[in-house]
Amino acid sequence: MRKISMLTGLMSSLLAAPAIAQDLEVVGRPHQGGIGFQPAATELARDLQWLDGMLLIIITAICVLVVGLLIYAFIRYNRRSNPNPSAFTHNTPVEVAWTVGPILILVVIGAFSLPILFKQQEIPEGDVIVKVTGYQWYWGYEYVGEDLAYDSYMIGAPATGGDNRLTPAVEEQLVEAGYTRDEWLLATDTSVVVPVGATVVMQVTGADVIHSWTIPAFGVKQDAVPGRIAELWFEAEREGVYFGQCSELCGISHAYMPITVKVVSQEAYDAWLAASKEEGWYTDVRQYLASS
Repeated sequence: MRKISMLTGLMSSLLAAPAIAQDLEVVGRPHQGGIGFQPAATELARDLQWLDGMLLIIITAICVLVVGLLIYAFIRYNRRSNPNPSAFTHNTPVEVAWTVGPILILVVIGAFSLPILFKQQEIPEGDVIVKVTGYQWYWGYEYVGEDLAYDSYMIGAPATGGDNRLTPAVEEQLVEAGYTRDEWLLATDTSVVVPVGATVVMQVTGADVIHSWTIPAFGVKQDAVPGRIAELWFEAEREGVYFGQCSELCGISHAYMPITVKVVSQEAYDAWLAASKEEGWYTDVRQYLASS
């Protein structure tokens, strides 16, 4: 069934190839030597990145204070400077300080982090609802309320005719799908397609073992646990292609289980959804971008 559906989708893409006018900008992609976050494409991601920066300032201040106190103690109370050390069992002001100080720090951290956590966990009503199921080793997507469901494999995986190696044939598949060889291990044969500015709710579950659906640029990560359905949500603010990967060790091919999300205009999304439902399979969204 998978092969028949894949061939049908491929035939549709080939027939529609002359209509493909432009590709989306690749926004959410790791960069060689990069040490920062991916560009935030949602309010959730911006909040998380801001919280990370604030915590870094607090942690740095604590480390500087502790190191400073250690250096002071080394200099002031070494054997040469203090040959006759004092003998005492406790110091009330110091004990109060090292008890109250951490409490205040944790209160400050909680005052800023808990609202961000609640914002992630309070799932709003979705404009688009997608059920995502993790399999060994691919993803299945079902648009709830729409007659559309399909699977998503890494380009170059055995299911797409590869053997998890970057061969010339796999590179050709990448180019035909609108990707570059640098996006191997990230690009998939089908993608999650959502409209920009819409509230998207993902219902996440697993079919065999625990997986994890993650898009760093959206600031979302949710374990896919067999027998349970969890939810996450995001509202993408910028059109483009965003990458993620399974973030829970799930077996021998865990490294070959990427995620691709394409955020498009509402017009392009509506056209893509109608065409995909008519075909009964995922169609290439690129052919609808020029007119949107």
